[in-house]
Amino acid sequence: MSEPARIRPTAVVVLAAGSGTRMKSKLMKVLHPICGRSMIGHVLTAALHVEPEHLVAVVGNGREQVGPHILDQVPNAVLAVQQTQEGTGHAVRVALDALRDAAGTTDGVVVVMAGDTPLMQGETLTALVEAHVASDRAITVLTAEVPDPFGYGRVIRDHTGAVTAIVEEKDATAEQAAVREISSGIFAFDGAFLVGALARITNDNAKGEYYLPDVVQIAAQDGRAVGGHRIADVMQTEGANDRAQLAGLAAELNRRILERWMRDGVTIVDPRTTWVDADVVLDRDVTLLPGVQLLGATVVAEDAVIGPDSTLKDVEVGSGATVMRTHGELAVVGAGATVGPFSFLRPGTELGAGGKIGGFVETKNAQIAAGGKVPHLSYVGDAEIGEGTNIGAGTIFANYDGIQKHRTQIGKQARTASNNTFVAPVTIGDGAATGAGTVIRRDVAPGALAVSGGPQREIPGWTLRKRPGTPMADAAEAALAQDDGVTSHIEPPGFASDESPGEQSG
Repeated sequence: MSEPARIRPTAVVVLAAGSGTRMKSKLMKVLHPICGRSMIGHVLTAALHVEPEHLVAVVGNGREQVGPHILDQVPNAVLAVQQTQEGTGHAVRVALDALRDAAGTTDGVVVVMAGDTPLMQGETLTALVEAHVASDRAITVLTAEVPDPFGYGRVIRDHTGAVTAIVEEKDATAEQAAVREISSGIFAFDGAFLVGALARITNDNAKGEYYLPDVVQIAAQDGRAVGGHRIADVMQTEGANDRAQLAGLAAELNRRILERWMRDGVTIVDPRTTWVDADVVLDRDVTLLPGVQLLGATVVAEDAVIGPDSTLKDVEVGSGATVMRTHGELAVVGAGATVGPFSFLRPGTELGAGGKIGGFVETKNAQIAAGGKVPHLSYVGDAEIGEGTNIGAGTIFANYDGIQKHRTQIGKQARTASNNTFVAPVTIGDGAATGAGTVIRRDVAPGALAVSGGPQREIPGWTLRKRPGTPMADAAEAALAQDDGVTSHIEPPGFASDESPGEQSG
């Protein structure tokens, strides 16, 4: 049996014209980030869930910021400009004018919602629309019952349970103020009714504004049905007027995100210190240790372990990988690879399957093939490292000549020793090796050993001559007295018989 056709509203109207002065910010209120999206970004996601034929956003203060942000997420959105902020009723009237210009009609279901309710879920809006259509009402308001309704518009019902009015806090009588059912400010309307009702509301109130909820009384006067769709989860309707309220909403939204992932099979050892953005994707059997932040569009595959104390933004982590005490952005970590501790993965880093980026290693625009290792204390920038190659400790890829960046290419199964510097652009062949302390300025052939240091030599008695009377000289003098046979030792030119490249790091 086929599912019934989904009800599509004619439009969802998102109100985003307010300045949000209590935020005390040059950034408009609805653009403040929360769990990886702007506040209005969460609202738009919920609005699109109901698949409206049109999305209309009312912008005003800061529209040069807000408008492009909305169009970036919803390119076909209709922007309606509220030149003067005269209340929510005036804002919706502006929105309907813009909708008529864009679509030629305002008939059908019109949903109106605020742009600063980031916890609102698309499923809730869908249920509101379905309840509205099923009841054949002129208006359905999303409501909730709260212990302390201070600051909210009160939902007034008659003896039959029908909604007869929504009264703002400043205009409520003592009896009305005692009502604990509050309006969320989110409505589903019959569009044709709404157009006529908006023309009839006045600004005769404490704030001198045109209140959208006043259309409820008009509907009651006209004998049109008005109902409430009550939800238990009142947090979905909460807005943020200052940064303290925003932080509270962020904590609650993060808690909900973490709970969802844990119920989907993700282990989160300490939810109190773990933050996961709304667009992050986690597979089952991922483990997040304390102090983890997963931001942006990060994706983590099954059996990977992240943390402790790691921040990843827009990073892809393969199955079974381990990333600990690491900061990474726009990077890829292959399956079974290990990263950390104290690693910095900058944009363009790609670590292949089974590879390693170890302690105090920084990488940037670097591709390290499967099994490749950079274990310790190195900077790898603008480089390609081949399969199975090991980079010695303390290595620097000198990629910048003061004007341009250049690349270093190291072949597969190469072994570079400790304290090397690769002065790009250079290429190291497959199976090649380098000596400890070597500075590579020219290409190295496959299978060759490259060294740049001369033979070691000693200058006897240097300390006694240059540092007399110091603890250093006292120690040297005592050691020399114990061994009168000590003589200067000068290495012959050349290398040891096995031509060893020097000690490497593992």
